[in-house]
Amino acid sequence: MHDRLMHDRLPLSPAALLLYALPALPLSAAALPVYVHLPNLYGGSLGLSLALLGTLLLASRLADALIDPLLGALIDRLQRPRLLLATGLLLLIAGLNMAFHPPQLAAHDALALWLTAALIPIYLGYSLASITHLSWGSLLVAEQNASATAPQSSDAEQHAAHERTRIATWREGFGLAGVILASLLPTVLGDTPLVALSHFGLLLSGAAVLCGGLMLMWAPRPPRQPSVAAEPWRKLFSPLHDAALRRLLWVFLVNGIASALPATLVLFFIGDVLQLPQQAGVFLASYFAAAALGLPLWLRLSRSIGKRRSWLLAMASTTLTFAGALTLQAGDGTGFLLVCLLSGLSLGADLALPAAMLAEHIQQRHARQAARVAGIWNLVSKLNLALAAGLSLPLLQALGYQPGMSDTAAPLLWAYCLLPCLLKMLAWLLLQRTPRDV
Repeated sequence: MHDRLMHDRLPLSPAALLLYALPALPLSAAALPVYVHLPNLYGGSLGLSLALLGTLLLASRLADALIDPLLGALIDRLQRPRLLLATGLLLLIAGLNMAFHPPQLAAHDALALWLTAALIPIYLGYSLASITHLSWGSLLVAEQNASATAPQSSDAEQHAAHERTRIATWREGFGLAGVILASLLPTVLGDTPLVALSHFGLLLSGAAVLCGGLMLMWAPRPPRQPSVAAEPWRKLFSPLHDAALRRLLWVFLVNGIASALPATLVLFFIGDVLQLPQQAGVFLASYFAAAALGLPLWLRLSRSIGKRRSWLLAMASTTLTFAGALTLQAGDGTGFLLVCLLSGLSLGADLALPAAMLAEHIQQRHARQAARVAGIWNLVSKLNLALAAGLSLPLLQALGYQPGMSDTAAPLLWAYCLLPCLLKMLAWLLLQRTPRDV
């Protein structure tokens, strides 16, 4: 079976796409509880000082983002994607089970040290596995075309470009499935956060071993690239000399902040503007489910009108959706559910199309530095969340908003709805000036 999948001609079979995409599920399922549940577990249930916890999480997340380009360069140099992906998944599993099974420690300093020891393999393993997985998918189509001796026709190039979009769509689809599971399972696996997360960690470990093992044994493998010699630190970002890549990264950054702002503020918005905190789970599940359902629609549309035009359309749709959200008032659950569904559909485009454009760009210009480019992309992706929180939360505090006090929520309405619209319009203008998909 492995040999057959490796040498399939285009298009890649659903079995090959499935086997490649599988690890995206545990990777995405692991990311959400680290960002959402872990602070509540240690700061709430275990009583760790919020100031100490905040400092620790900020320092670890900054280090996590900055190490990505270095990991990308290492992956390119070693040319051992199967070993590195397996290593990343095992580190992630070990760190998660440490974090979700803390010992009974009364001293805050000891508990903080335990969490630090857990976060190191979590972030290192997640980055190593996700960068390897992204660069693996970016090079898959090249292997499928490697056996062809005739020059590629324009039709063949279009088919190859569509294959890269299919690969990204399958990967992001399984990632969304992981996010949905991570949103629901910790609420039903135990009566307390500690019990629920400990069970979730064990379940996630099994999923990571199963999904990673199936991919590593049976999925199509990327072609081996020429060895990359060790380079000075200053050359870690050498792919940024490419103006086209810089343009794509700027669009990804601005659009990503526009998407991360509502994600950062959504629970505040549901609680203090809509005053419907008990319906938060329904709203979030509908948002991610709509994104998953929208993925095949964007895949089909991108084949008809191109990835760039499809992404422009998604940005415009999101802008109109959040502009309409400005009219929402307390108790307007139906209206906000519609906002979740429409913006979720557009999220499918935000997840699949930029990654497909990046894969196209890597294949055409940076095949020897695929993991390094993926590391830079990961860095920008993580900066989106950090900058969204850094922009919105201090701004809201300066404007007088206090969480839990609905009478101070007016600035929240504008920050949640208007600021993303402005950033989406800026991203739309930046992408509009990009003449091609890559």
